[in-house]
Amino acid sequence: MAPERAAHHAPDGGSQAGTSAGPQTVPGESPARPGLVRRIVRGRPADPCWARPALLALLAVTAALYVWDLSASKYANQFYSAAVQAGSVSWKAFFFGSSDAANAITVDKPPASLWPMELSVRLFGLNSWAILVPEALMGVTTVGVLYATVRRRFGAAAGLLSAGALAITPVAALMFRFNNPDAMLCLLMVCAVACVLRALEAGRTKWLVLAGVCFGLGFLTKTLQAWLILPALAVVYACCAPVAVRKRLGQLLLAGAALVVSGGWWVAIVELLPASARPYVGGSQTNSFLELTFGYNGLGRIDGNERGSVGGGHGGAGGRGGGWGETGITRLFSSDMGGQISWLLPAALILLVVAVCVLWRARRAVAAEQASQRAEFLVWGGALLMTFTIFSFMSGIFHQYYNIALSPYIAALVGMGSVLVWRRGGWLARSVLAAVAATTAVWSYVLLDRSPQWLPWLRWTVLVLGLLAALGLLLSAGADARVRRRAGVVAGVAAGLGVATALAGPLAYTLDTINTPKGGSIITAGPAVQGGRGFGGGPGRMFGRGGGKGAVPGGTTGGRGSAGRGFPGGQGFPGAGPMGGWPGQPGGGGERAGRMRGAGGMGGLLDGASVSDRAKRLVERNADHYTWAAAAIGSQNAASYQLATQKPVMAIGGFNGSDPSPTLAQFQRYVAEGKIHYFIAGGRDGFPAGRTTRGGAGGKQTGGQQAGGKQAGGKQAGGFGGGPGERGISSQISAWIEKTFKKVTVGDATFYDLTQRKAS
Repeated sequence: MAPERAAHHAPDGGSQAGTSAGPQTVPGESPARPGLVRRIVRGRPADPCWARPALLALLAVTAALYVWDLSASKYANQFYSAAVQAGSVSWKAFFFGSSDAANAITVDKPPASLWPMELSVRLFGLNSWAILVPEALMGVTTVGVLYATVRRRFGAAAGLLSAGALAITPVAALMFRFNNPDAMLCLLMVCAVACVLRALEAGRTKWLVLAGVCFGLGFLTKTLQAWLILPALAVVYACCAPVAVRKRLGQLLLAGAALVVSGGWWVAIVELLPASARPYVGGSQTNSFLELTFGYNGLGRIDGNERGSVGGGHGGAGGRGGGWGETGITRLFSSDMGGQISWLLPAALILLVVAVCVLWRARRAVAAEQASQRAEFLVWGGALLMTFTIFSFMSGIFHQYYNIALSPYIAALVGMGSVLVWRRGGWLARSVLAAVAATTAVWSYVLLDRSPQWLPWLRWTVLVLGLLAALGLLLSAGADARVRRRAGVVAGVAAGLGVATALAGPLAYTLDTINTPKGGSIITAGPAVQGGRGFGGGPGRMFGRGGGKGAVPGGTTGGRGSAGRGFPGGQGFPGAGPMGGWPGQPGGGGERAGRMRGAGGMGGLLDGASVSDRAKRLVERNADHYTWAAAAIGSQNAASYQLATQKPVMAIGGFNGSDPSPTLAQFQRYVAEGKIHYFIAGGRDGFPAGRTTRGGAGGKQTGGQQAGGKQAGGKQAGGFGGGPGERGISSQISAWIEKTFKKVTVGDATFYDLTQRKAS
């Protein structure tokens, strides 16, 4: 422990024992420096000799886990992969985050998370590895930054424990192998915390400004979610920075300016450009990025009033998150959330409270050091509590994978808190660690018991060994001086056993996650669980291999006939009628949901269609003669064909099919100018092409309806503009196309040739 204690007193990692320990040099000569390889392998002189090799091993294992069989997930979330393809061939699409290279509409997020993937595809071509490897590298980098941040103040052991806990958190392993924006956001938030902590060491302005830059880039990654922890960090710095109050406020203002510049330059360009000079802002109803920021992607996520969302813009009530599950303090411990993130959450909360109480009573001799440690706990703990509270009570769209935001905060608190309490020694410290070990073992048992047919031996092993570890810590705490040395050995063994059992459950979930292909817009980590409310995992996982009987990953239990009940809110889709289906429609789900790839499907809303070779050849025919080779309602349907052909495909209505872009008049003008060749009406895997599907509760419905929503004899009056935009512009466009142009059927897919009008 001596080397770690030395590092403890020197925030920069150097030893304060003086310089005489280094190699002696003759005056006028340069001091001898170890070779580069030795410096990489050995690390800082103040660290234990095992620290750097252990870190390198951890990073290597993490990299192997995150890149293992990445190609099995293919294009993962095709919504973002299509935008990556577009940005890899068009710099305009790259800048704006367009869904297609002809720049009809953007994705419903800022573009920063797409840029690394688009550069990778420009270098290595369009393939699964080129898209997903940058995400995996972000994961490895996040683990490394967390280690370095925790190690500075608490030593190598705490850094390794924190980094290891993050690496095997199931939702982290899930998202660092996927192409949603959350991987980049997690990295930027860890970097922001690291910069704030460096600023707190000596009140350094440059580090606080760098933190502001990280928050600005985070805004360009996932808008306001990047600012969830900003108030907590600002308050801690304002209260704890070791400089005068006036200087603290000035530094915070400079950091705020850096945030505005680094996050606002792109917004200013988008807002100031004429609408005709840029693509439509996807996810907005007024073609405004500011509306998207503060509405659908901002305050709407809090109160549930999200215009244009799949839930129809209805807020939650009565303690419910609208169609997105129960809200409340237990939300993140529930069946569909618990296994994603909460394995170490009770331990983190316990250790946070204990550490703050211990460090608040700092002795004068070490007051400065303990004050800095206390500030570090307040920063990580404030980030955790802010995110936990908002996630628990927000009524808008909330998916399981959002919980990756919590993973570094939990991991840091567990590593720092465990090592801090362990070093203090004594009966009280050992008792706290025993309580943490027992609580974690019991909670791991509860989480594993939600998948009773998946590794049934693991939950009992974790429970028994975890309780034994707690007992060993308690017995060692009560030992008297005569057996203290032997008790120390027992305590060490018990502590190691406690760590191993605490990490066993999340590690098993993570291994299951990386061994299962993931696709679609909504994915979950781990095996199927009983009693969940959300969507499922990857291809072939809708009915849960290894889960409870008929369990849906992250969803409710039940057989194939109840598949429609696996959506948020228990039945059907958010805002749906009593039998599920699209908002305002009387049925849905059922056996169609059973065919969805992963959690996708829903008529192409949450996952793309399967494109046959014949359909691909049809869309590719003379595609270079048109601005858009085809158009389809909803971004996922368009993405499937765009990725298959690598030709621009217009996404009518954006992701949900509910954005008012293009208008009917605009679309008619594009067709008259010969800019669009085909309209993709759908089929088995796309928006249904006017055919009847079986409802989730025995009813029948067609996949779409004409404008006006007429129904006859249990069937809607035809058309193919289903989905959230069915009563809006998407429906108007689809009805006009059906009335005006010739139908072309290729296997299960239906197209309309927009160059061939029906005979009048």
